[in-house]
Amino acid sequence: MITLYCYSKCSTCKKALKWLDDNGINYELKDIKDENPDKSTLMDLHKKSNLPLKRFFNTSGMIYREMELSKKLPTMSEDEMYELLATDGMLVKRPILITDDTVLTGFKEASWKEALGL
Repeated sequence: MITLYCYSKCSTCKKALKWLDDNGINYELKDIKDENPDKSTLMDLHKKSNLPLKRFFNTSGMIYREMELSKKLPTMSEDEMYELLATDGMLVKRPILITDDTVLTGFKEASWKEALGL
């Protein structure tokens, strides 16, 4: 089963959804604003992704910039980062593609093709 966290107004999410639909791939859609992953889920996704935790932050988002997180993240513990990400879905990089084997943040067609065996 494929799960996809998206935000309906995000242009990258729209591209990702179109790509999945065009390729006939079934998925469960979760709105990251309404169903933001909690701390435990974020920890699991991070571990499964093998990505640096910073890759889970929406660095181009308004909240990220308003909070000046680019200056704060380097001194934060992982636990503090998980706590912060769990407070607001707009802080989380999207889309997040979750399969049985992997977790990807953002939409890069080549990476998604590989993860989905296309």
